Amino acid sequence: MAGGDGERAQRLAGDLREREIDVLLVATPVNVRYLTGFTGTNGLALIDAGKAAAHRFLTDFRYTTQSAAQVPDAFDREIVAGEMLEGLVETLTASSGEKGRLGFDDASLTVKQHARLAELLGEGWELVPCAGAVEGLRAVKDAEEIDRIRAASRLADEALRETLEAGVVGRSERDVAIELELRMRRFGAEGASFPSIVAAGAHGALPHAEPRAREIRKDALLTIDWGALHEGYCSDCTRTYATGEGISARAREVYELVLEAQKQALAAVRAGPNGKEVDAVARDVIEAAGEGDHFGHGLGHGVGLEVHEGPRLSRLASEDPLLVGNVVTVEPGVYLPGRLGVRIEDLVVVTADGQEVLTRLSKELTVVA
Repeated sequence: MAGGDGERAQRLAGDLREREIDVLLVATPVNVRYLTGFTGTNGLALIDAGKAAAHRFLTDFRYTTQSAAQVPDAFDREIVAGEMLEGLVETLTASSGEKGRLGFDDASLTVKQHARLAELLGEGWELVPCAGAVEGLRAVKDAEEIDRIRAASRLADEALRETLEAGVVGRSERDVAIELELRMRRFGAEGASFPSIVAAGAHGALPHAEPRAREIRKDALLTIDWGALHEGYCSDCTRTYATGEGISARAREVYELVLEAQKQALAAVRAGPNGKEVDAVARDVIEAAGEGDHFGHGLGHGVGLEVHEGPRLSRLASEDPLLVGNVVTVEPGVYLPGRLGVRIEDLVVVTADGQEVLTRLSKELTVVA
């Protein structure tokens, strides 16, 4: 993985110096993986802000061989025999002294863990909340990360294409979802990046519908939201299909509205605008058609090691501009309770000259059998 030489940790160390943090404790598995390449379930990283940094990685006996293979030499590796927090404090005080400012992720460290850490460290170390320190780096993907997301998207596209060719009408939503996820695995995915959504007819009016044992009938709209997890990175895409030419005029009208909103918002994705501004492009189209009350979620979100991460595209997004290297979804939807739902979603990379759309399946209303 890129950053395996410790480059990501060094960039993070620079951010820590600006915050006057001496050492950052990284405990969330996905952030540990991002910084160290370690894919196990029990590991901690200590990122030293010193210019001659000596970053440390701690795990237990089960991962001795795995951590030696995955964690780069930029980290001093240590196997902890007892409690991880005790081992962490011993390592920290041995390498950085009896006092300093230790940053921690206040969004994930529990109250119990915080109290125990404070007890073990004593008064010499100040615990400083640093939620988002690693996530801010993760929001801007490097070339290798984008390659992995691109590969996940292509794999997912092909899996859905073959699933649709095998036919969906007359099968249950659950059966189609299972087949789709199996095909992704057969193509090399580690699994689905989230539980697949397959929702027909009125069930499509639920944005996060769970596939049912109910049969997919002809002449209805069918929404499929799926993604692959490949080499640690996620994809995410949604398409809405017709299961026959006999869908209603209202269904066609809603589909064309969502498609127009999606196209306009997609064209607005580039470095510079913030998430609120891009969200407003799609929202204005839908509100102008009188359907604003039926588009209740945000336009999109970042995708990477997790299927939902920063940056956000929504009315509640920050004022921070989109940056080259951001990977985001653009997924407006209109949901008419008890009747139908339409969502169309693409996965997009913000590039120096605009954007690259990673999801390639057609968005024109397509009839599937």
